[in-house]
Amino acid sequence: MENPSSTSKSMEVADRLFKAIELGDIAAVENIYAPDAKIWHNFDQKIQTATENLAVLGWMVQNMAEIAYGEVRRQPTPSGFVQQHVLTVRVKSSGRRFSIPSCIIATVKGAHITRLDEYLDSAQIAALQS
Repeated sequence: MENPSSTSKSMEVADRLFKAIELGDIAAVENIYAPDAKIWHNFDQKIQTATENLAVLGWMVQNMAEIAYGEVRRQPTPSGFVQQHVLTVRVKSSGRRFSIPSCIIATVKGAHITRLDEYLDSAQIAALQS
């Protein structure tokens, strides 16, 4: 049976994570990730360290004029949370908008994410990188 306080804590961690990314606050994301956090993506099936993922988020903040999570559906799990959403970004250089359907499965221990598995629409990622 889930501990209600750990469920609530996981949902708070999720709130803080996505708000920090929308605000471009990479330092806040770093504080949310456990130092040994692992981040996996379906499109390359590679595991990133927290440091590697923070570099990608830093690139995103530098190159996107807007970052927003919409159509959010989030549920607690016994080990963290799962969230489906549509990530919408606008590229600074071209003004082009991209909407990327995504799903995140996160493991949370205490106040930190220890693992994050991210499933993205790879066609949208390819278009964004072109």
